[in-house]
Amino acid sequence: MAQNGPERESRAGCREPGAFGEEGAYARNMLFIGIILFGMLVGAAAQLILGKGSTGVDWTMAIVAGLVGSFVGGLLASLLSGDGIQLRASGIIGSIVGAVVVTAAWRWSRTRSVTR
Repeated sequence: MAQNGPERESRAGCREPGAFGEEGAYARNMLFIGIILFGMLVGAAAQLILGKGSTGVDWTMAIVAGLVGSFVGGLLASLLSGDGIQLRASGIIGSIVGAVVVTAAWRWSRTRSVTR
């Protein structure tokens, strides 16, 4: 069947947007990679703000703290400032603050378990 605009016919015969083709899969993959890289950068920034210690940047902790902190802190800051879920400065600042809180909590729990 001929394509009409950005829609195409699916296997079941229903019309669906054209974004589910190869271009959509590529965009989803690039978004996933971008989110992980952004989380790494935010987590590394949080470690540098708190002081990285003698071992340098712990990249596992940077990824986890960056992703969790970005989700919680960035989402809360964006929603409280009224920006919604668009990429704005308030969301980026909230992401860094969230990652700092997660990193500080992680370090506190590690030092607490070592001293016991």
